[in-house]
This record gives sequence, structure tokens and C-alpha cells, in this order.
Amino acid sequence: MTLEYSVRIERLAESDGGGDLATVPDLPECMSDGETPEEALENVQEAIISWIETAKEWKMEVSKHPQASAR
Repeated sequence: MTLEYSVRIERLAESDGGGDLATVPDLPECMSDGETPEEALENVQEAIISWIETAKEWKMEVSKHPQASAR
């Protein structure tokens, strides 16, 4: 089964190190960053997998109906 999650990407201020931050609204605290929006999106894919694996280990519920649209 493949689940698709919405990802929000925002530019980080230079004072915060610059680059882009990718967050997943349906998965609390699931995020990653990158030098470009594309890199942040690529990196957050691994964060999503890790988040779901950890949630299953901790017997946490994983949303089976994530938001469908990318932002």
C-alpha cells in the first residue's frame, strides 16, 4: 500500500542557516531540510518512512487518509 502525504516547503531565513524546510502536516514533527526545495522534498521522503516505522514500533496510529494535495 502506498500513502501520499502533503508536504509544505518553506524558505528558511539566512539567520536560521538558509535553505528550505519540508514539513508533513499529517505527521507531527516529521520534517527535513535541504539547500533547495527539491532537496528538502527528497530528504523528507526518508523522514516520512522513518516516522511511520517508529510510529508502528511505538504502536501509534498512522493516518490511512492523509491529505491528498501537495502544497
